Amino acid sequence: MTHSALQQSDIDSLLHPYSNHHLHQTQGPHVITGGDGIYVIDEQGNRYIEGLAGLFCAALGFNEPRLAEAAYAQLKRMPFYHGFAHKSTEPSIQLAERLLAMAPVPMSKVFFANSGSEANDTAIKLAWYYHNAIGQPQKKKIIARQRGYHGVTVASASLTGLPNNHRDFDLPIANILHTDCPHYYRNALPGESEAQFVDRCVGNLAALIEREGPETIAAFFAEPVMVSGGVILPPAGYFEKVQALLHRHGILFVVDEVICGFARTGNMFGSQTYDLKPDMISLAKQLSAAYMPISALMINERIDQAIRAQSEKIGSFSHGFTYGGHPVAAAVALETQKIYQERDILGHVRRVAPRFQAGLQRLGEHPLIGEARGVGLVGGLEFVRNNATREPFSPQHSAAAYAGRRAQAHGVITRGLGDTLSLCPALIIDEAQIDDLFARIERALDDTLVWARAEQGVQM
Repeated sequence: MTHSALQQSDIDSLLHPYSNHHLHQTQGPHVITGGDGIYVIDEQGNRYIEGLAGLFCAALGFNEPRLAEAAYAQLKRMPFYHGFAHKSTEPSIQLAERLLAMAPVPMSKVFFANSGSEANDTAIKLAWYYHNAIGQPQKKKIIARQRGYHGVTVASASLTGLPNNHRDFDLPIANILHTDCPHYYRNALPGESEAQFVDRCVGNLAALIEREGPETIAAFFAEPVMVSGGVILPPAGYFEKVQALLHRHGILFVVDEVICGFARTGNMFGSQTYDLKPDMISLAKQLSAAYMPISALMINERIDQAIRAQSEKIGSFSHGFTYGGHPVAAAVALETQKIYQERDILGHVRRVAPRFQAGLQRLGEHPLIGEARGVGLVGGLEFVRNNATREPFSPQHSAAAYAGRRAQAHGVITRGLGDTLSLCPALIIDEAQIDDLFARIERALDDTLVWARAEQGVQM
């Protein structure tokens, strides 16, 4: 198939996620055909640093042979079986056991699904199921946070606190509530200290709970770092006070580790980085280094016990996905975890993360950047028109989006998410590649400054 035929076929047949479909009809797709470590290669032979590890997920890069071999071996041995009606497969059992042994806090069972959205959707259902089982059927409301990201199914997209995930989809659904985004740089009041900001955020959460009635609140969902919302790190003391509030009111704490899990923040889990004690943990993305679709939800003992009792009463736990715990996906995820351990990927992240964070902070001194923030091997650069006032660019003239396009011209694929250019490379990146990544991003920032002065009237 020729390039033009491939492009035309794609325009005609694919509904592209998170794309402008009017623009796509004339622009067409950027077709990626190969990978090599942290790099991807397009159909024209152009080579790019994948600055987001795909979608925050390709932890081991784009050509790890052991994962391909694990998939092929399992396809030959047992290509598919399900977990319904007491059935199982060896890879899913072994992976579940490994995850429970790794868990940042004691967990009892693992439920497998196919995406982070499905894992979080399941967590919502289990929060409802659990409270019905323990005789608290009035506990149905779920609290998430503005700018949080938890997926795109009807329920998980309702949790997601980003306007475009709700607009014209008739979301959020009933019983999903949102509280403050704890972004000190953007949301603090003039003269407000970080500690005062935390107290205000937690106070607003407490007021929401009291207004709705603590007896009606089932669960609170949070990411350790709000990556898709702009790489927003929790301010000091925030999670300590939130968790105390949840405990006081008997509200389940669900931690979304879909992006933060598996060494991204410099610990195996973001829960360890920020001392979180969840009742449920959702996992995906780096679970299989993105080589196969798989996600997991870990639940603690008290939720497991309630499910056992209720399923005995009803006669079945009637929830599951055809491909949940798919043996090929589980085999690849299991091999991924072995590679993480054998190659000490966590130790590698800890060794190179200071170089990454130093590069990020250096670019934070650029005239267009109001705040550079990050942890481990994830970071964000927030664009402002004016550093003194922190005035953002308009959504119609996003400097972050423009910088993302210029980064691609300089050989880095990344995205402007709102006002923030995000960076989240494969965990195998080395220090020389980190330096190269930031040198290319700096050129993109300089291009963006020229554009901002010429096209947006920015005076710097």
